[in-house]
Amino acid sequence: MNHIANYLSLFLLILIYTNLKSQSFSPVDQVNTLMGTDSEYKLSTGNTYPAIALPWGMNFWTPQTNKMGNGWVYGYRAYKIQGFKQTHQPSPWINDYGQFSLFPETGDLKLDGEDRASWFSHKAEIAKPHYYSVYLADYDITTEITPTERAAILRFTFPQNDKSWVVVDAFDKGSYIKVIPSENKVIGYTTRNSGGVPQNFKNYFVIQFDKAFTESNVWSGKEIVSGKSELKDDHVGAAIRFSTKRGEKVNARVASSFISFEQAELNMKELGNDSFEEVCQKGKEIWNKDLSRILVEGGTSDQIKTFYSCLYRAMLFPRKFFEFDKNGQIVHYSPYNGKVLPGAMFTDNGFWDTFRAAFPFFNLMHPSLNEQIQEGLVNTYKESGFLPEWASPGHRDCMIGSNSATIIADAYLKGCRGYDINTLYEAVIKNTKNEGPMSSVGRKGYEYYNRLGYVPYDVKISENTARTLEYAFADWTIWKLAKELNRPQEEIDVFAKRAMNYHNVFDKESNMMRGRNEDGTFQKPFNPYKWGDAFTEGNAWHYTWSVFHDTEGLVKLMGGKKEFVKMLDSVFVVPPIFDDSYYGGVIHEIREMQIMNMGNYAHGNQPIQHMIYLYNYAGEPWKTQKWVREVMNKLYTPTPDGYCGDEDNGQTSAWYVFSAMGFYPVTPGSGQYVIGAPLFKKVTITLESGKQIIINAPENSEINKYIQSAKFNEKNYTKNWLSHEELMKGAKINFKMGPKPNEERGINDSDFPYSFSNELNK
Repeated sequence: MNHIANYLSLFLLILIYTNLKSQSFSPVDQVNTLMGTDSEYKLSTGNTYPAIALPWGMNFWTPQTNKMGNGWVYGYRAYKIQGFKQTHQPSPWINDYGQFSLFPETGDLKLDGEDRASWFSHKAEIAKPHYYSVYLADYDITTEITPTERAAILRFTFPQNDKSWVVVDAFDKGSYIKVIPSENKVIGYTTRNSGGVPQNFKNYFVIQFDKAFTESNVWSGKEIVSGKSELKDDHVGAAIRFSTKRGEKVNARVASSFISFEQAELNMKELGNDSFEEVCQKGKEIWNKDLSRILVEGGTSDQIKTFYSCLYRAMLFPRKFFEFDKNGQIVHYSPYNGKVLPGAMFTDNGFWDTFRAAFPFFNLMHPSLNEQIQEGLVNTYKESGFLPEWASPGHRDCMIGSNSATIIADAYLKGCRGYDINTLYEAVIKNTKNEGPMSSVGRKGYEYYNRLGYVPYDVKISENTARTLEYAFADWTIWKLAKELNRPQEEIDVFAKRAMNYHNVFDKESNMMRGRNEDGTFQKPFNPYKWGDAFTEGNAWHYTWSVFHDTEGLVKLMGGKKEFVKMLDSVFVVPPIFDDSYYGGVIHEIREMQIMNMGNYAHGNQPIQHMIYLYNYAGEPWKTQKWVREVMNKLYTPTPDGYCGDEDNGQTSAWYVFSAMGFYPVTPGSGQYVIGAPLFKKVTITLESGKQIIINAPENSEINKYIQSAKFNEKNYTKNWLSHEELMKGAKINFKMGPKPNEERGINDSDFPYSFSNELNK
């Protein structure tokens, strides 16, 4: 009996310990914000920076290792920091806007960024979403940062010195600064941007110190301007001196606004009377609340860190480009017409990237957020006349497609409401009939596309075949939305017909998508390894699969399932050769494909990221399971070189998040997720409604990567897809995993995911 009592006591202790351990699990502490920062112009391993921010916050902060204006603001291999910058940068290729910085130093004052820069080490750096700390060795100063959505506290721990400085840098291209010593305050604005702004664009900032100034100065260029406390010039700033004791902490409370100084003061109220520690703790709780909505168990330490690092990246963009007025009402400065207007606005997003997985992630996990984003799209259309395709903060001429249609349709079809869908539908239809003020807005080549069913190769419209394919998918989503909105049948039929336009650029001779001339002939010569030209940042091996809505139709074009699978397999079999003649040199996306030793599979760029899920449409789902696990294990790590290409506003991260959970939204708008293979033994997903999706795969391991059988809500499940509608009700999914493929599961046509051709043939 004593033995039994001892065993029971031990069992209870284990239960208590396990419960305490689960309660203390802090996902935010698993996040490595430096993942992807070991990047440069010629090779991206993420092209990220450590964003010190709250989810979808209006302002981010980051340490600045590169010179002013360089898109690679923070490089992991750098050894000096020259500023702590408020940033709104979505990508180094798009660059930044509305940026300014603070930097502490001691001794003789140094104003120039590169002159003042201090050595630092990653060993004396802590980088978390809600907190950043680094030791500046040249000055014996520790800088800490903790943010809210529109404000932050920067805390500087100084040595004993009569010349302890904080340099405020409002950057060049037009800036303003004013020092108010009686209030321990500095105010200013920056106009620096990289495009996409009206003439009156400014980011107004207010900095409130908690220590009286010993001396204050304003400067222009690299020189102090004596006798002034206020200055406007190309490049201005302030230099504030303190007399400090060793270990003395000076706090700078900072807020900004795109509307006015008065609004910046209102935004400062986000900090309240909270101390640095209190703001930091609240930030940690906010991140943990959102990150904990997906709990993963039964993976390696690196897999868990990679998952939460990717989940963090999936919750940064698009940013909230709106503020709260004195009455608590949402208002925004319009980056389209320069007016201050009511309602929500979001920005810093390239829909060419994010329509694929990032926005479907919002519809699953954060539908109320996406409803607000849709409201912002309504406002963008009203203020600019077009939907955004790449916004930062206003329209930017980058990438192709008409992918706003997909984002709008997927949200509405999955139940998002509370915004003006009819205005958004009007905007979507306008896109199909117009080119915009720049090539990325509206539909470049729409006249050819609407008349011929494709954008010709020989009419001097670049990336024509890629445009055709993306327009066709967008047209399918419009068809779905038009039906949901009970639009006239003749209107619905137009988009049903155009959704099949991918046929017009498929070349049976090569079994690939290919540029097609206006007279109907295909481009000659044709090199499937040629990047760009008829395609966008890819080649025919990549874009041939961009028939998201009708994989069955593509299977038939290729001659059936066996030939289709053979072509899929070939992507990994052919060597990573390339033709870069269109670009006149090797662009980084090409190099990232070449060095991964996965043939012509280019996961580092978006067009092919869904391709490995397509085996599910041809009766060989185990190959999807194999390649999904291969990509997750090989191409993602929680390290500074942790991505295999541009992270791109959460898209490449959302791919990992979905894939690790075991499914992926190949066809936004279809209401389906295609099954891959779960990475963890257990995933618990808590939806906004409070309902849960529990995914169990207890035998999961490095070897046991193949699905042997599945159950959905305790019933045997053979399909290769999951229903969004059913998942939103809450669900329990059990996967039995094993070391060898089960070649008898998911092989029947009835198990395959959605294809438009099948719907047409009903």
